[in-house]
Amino acid sequence: MDQKIEAEIVAKVLKGDRKAYALLVEEYKSPLYNLAYRMTGNFEDADDLTQEAFIRTYQYLWRYDPRKKLFTWLYTIALNLIKNHYKKNRKHNISEELSVYLLADNSPSPETKMIEAQEISSCLLRLEYEIRALLIMKYQQELSFEEIAEITGKSLSAVKMSIYRGLEKLKELMNE
Repeated sequence: MDQKIEAEIVAKVLKGDRKAYALLVEEYKSPLYNLAYRMTGNFEDADDLTQEAFIRTYQYLWRYDPRKKLFTWLYTIALNLIKNHYKKNRKHNISEELSVYLLADNSPSPETKMIEAQEISSCLLRLEYEIRALLIMKYQQELSFEEIAEITGKSLSAVKMSIYRGLEKLKELMNE
């Protein structure tokens, strides 16, 4: 969605047009849900976290700076909620049904692809939270390094290095 359109919708919502907010929810619910699901490995948690992100965004919409992309702000809110959820539930059981394609996969059969995707997902969930989040943003959400830097508040070079190290760690886990 264009930044100008986002700003117009936000202005309508701030003037009391609650129905306009549905346009933003419709636009961004899939990327936020995907992020939450890939970070938690749980459908119910992903639903709850996505809903909470939109509630928080609505509550604090007056703080949004229309000169910036709404998606970046919304994504940051969601990421913080997921981080808090993760801290509260460190000992949670990871869902076995998670099968995410994060990396390019040229496997010969659908069965092999599914097994490899499950292996990647399993290893991904073993990574520390921050590295997992960076890899998901880059390879699943297809955000640019610049967008990730803006969301995380890290320098561009720190993001690139962390993602590189995360990929190396993921490869190590997959080779175990």
